[in-house]
Amino acid sequence: QVQLIESGGGLVRTGASLTLSCVGSGETFRMYNVGWFREAPGKEREFVAAIDWYADDREYADSVQGRSYIWRDAAQKTVYLKMNILKIEDTAVYYCAADLNWERVIARPKVDMKLEVWGQGTLVTVSP
Repeated sequence: QVQLIESGGGLVRTGASLTLSCVGSGETFRMYNVGWFREAPGKEREFVAAIDWYADDREYADSVQGRSYIWRDAAQKTVYLKMNILKIEDTAVYYCAADLNWERVIARPKVDMKLEVWGQGTLVTVSP
């Protein structure tokens, strides 16, 4: 059974960069598409970025397009999300999630909350 653990969150200044990690356990993790999502206080969870199981396709939300990059390391069973030029509005709890169905992972604007596996989240706070 796949499980996900996020890390890398913290308190950063506007304009800084941050790399989040999502470590997957289980022999089948490599077959899963993985997405990053975030939930800001008082707002619904939203899609941020996703990478397919083969690392051949990537999707980004408009809000992070051009200043974020997602990639995966199969050997380390980890999916990374690097975000540059962080803004106050990037403040949120960031979650990674995995599912065998790519279309479900990248579903927008409403996040599919029934994705097969979710991590516990990591908090990113961007201060002025």
